[in-house]
Amino acid sequence: MWGAKLVPDVISYSAGISACEKGTQWQRALALLREMREAKLETNVISYNAGISACGKCMQWQRALALLSEMCGATLEPNFMSYGAGISACEKGAQWQRALALLSEIREAKLKPNVMSYSAGISACEKGKHWQRALALLSEMWVAKLVPDVMSYSAGISACEKGEQWQRALALLSEMREAKLEINSATALRPARVRDAASGGMRCRCSARCGSAM
Repeated sequence: MWGAKLVPDVISYSAGISACEKGTQWQRALALLREMREAKLETNVISYNAGISACGKCMQWQRALALLSEMCGATLEPNFMSYGAGISACEKGAQWQRALALLSEIREAKLKPNVMSYSAGISACEKGKHWQRALALLSEMWVAKLVPDVMSYSAGISACEKGEQWQRALALLSEMREAKLEINSATALRPARVRDAASGGMRCRCSARCGSAM
């Protein structure tokens, strides 16, 4: 564009940042955002959202949250997509507390979290081994009149597996069947694995007690 004496505008830069996001080129995305500011071009929500998403996909959750904060400094109002990309970045970085904080910020901003935002929050809690909070978010979805999808339930079941809560995992699996959601083999086997592990632990403890008594 420069060789042809064409000056990139906001649309050109936003498209470039979006392309970097799709190609998981977070450093290039940030470089383009910096160029926009240096060129005195007005950055917009779309360009920032793409930058946040690019950082999130590449496990750069700190940079993703920095961009989210920067939006407010640039007098831009983050939308639900901005927050969703931030929550997704926190989920990939196993930052469950920050993911929950962003979900709270969405509500405080009078925005409505979507299924993807909740699913990412549930997955973040699962990675942080906080099954209670993961299930609390699943329940909260129904209160918000949102229907959990496969990703929501799968993350919840995985959280129960890590928390050795096989009965709750089975209950979620039953809900998935009732909702006629597609269940993959890995998800279907999780409750049984937890149950078997719990049974094995009980047998070991029982054997130990019996051995001590003898």
